[in-house]
Amino acid sequence: MNNEDSAGGTIPQLLEKHEFHGSTDGLILMRLARKMMGASFDKEDASSKLDLMMDTMYEFVSKCNDDEVRKGIAPLPGVIQTLETLTSHEDIAFGLVTGNVEGIARRKMHALGIFDTGALTSLSKPPRLGGRVWEGMEDKRFLGGFGSDFCSGNLDDQTRNYLDRGEQLAICVQRCMEELCHPDHQIERVIHVGDAPADILAAKNYAHHPSKPENVSVGVIGVATGSYSVEELRELCGERVEGVWEPVILDEGVGVGNMEAFISACGLKTDA
Repeated sequence: MNNEDSAGGTIPQLLEKHEFHGSTDGLILMRLARKMMGASFDKEDASSKLDLMMDTMYEFVSKCNDDEVRKGIAPLPGVIQTLETLTSHEDIAFGLVTGNVEGIARRKMHALGIFDTGALTSLSKPPRLGGRVWEGMEDKRFLGGFGSDFCSGNLDDQTRNYLDRGEQLAICVQRCMEELCHPDHQIERVIHVGDAPADILAAKNYAHHPSKPENVSVGVIGVATGSYSVEELRELCGERVEGVWEPVILDEGVGVGNMEAFISACGLKTDA
């Protein structure tokens, strides 16, 4: 979600950091509505209008050109090259799990050149698990779990920032299974990549999610390329449980753009 709200203020000015940092667009929208409406806020009413609010967000972003969409964001050095290399691994599906509204996420991936790498797994059929039509982005559909797919509506429990993300990860995996839709194609391992506590905790939560396929191991690759250190990310991982929860935290400053280190952390080879 962009930091500018319709009233001209910014999200950091209107909400406490824990109300938006690492959160999802759905939770942020509802918290903003509560802040702006005060005593007249009705959570059920706001929840019923969440799709409309998200449509309004997407309508605004859809009118922006690519330069405007990518303002203030850019892939780290080497990321595009790593993604292009990963496309050679035909037995791996790649998706995006994000708190962003799906249509906005598609616009971002296109504007940043990530969609054009071909790394994101395209969807050959409409997902049964929700999913909506985003006008102008119909040909940019790819595997993922998005902020527009799930919102708990629990505005005061800070753990929902990552638990809602965990649900989005579960939706992404379910969509991957739908896309495979063949008895000879089974998911063996789910790897979530992130640079923030919410990313680590979302993956950790999914490792014990009731929808997780049996015998599927869940891993996270923590990259300290953002605001959090290796030590902070590693502490959140907890104990490794073979075949269930297999976290890897890369060295400080090493991320997706460091091709050999990242691909090795995925358990792959660069010459595959």
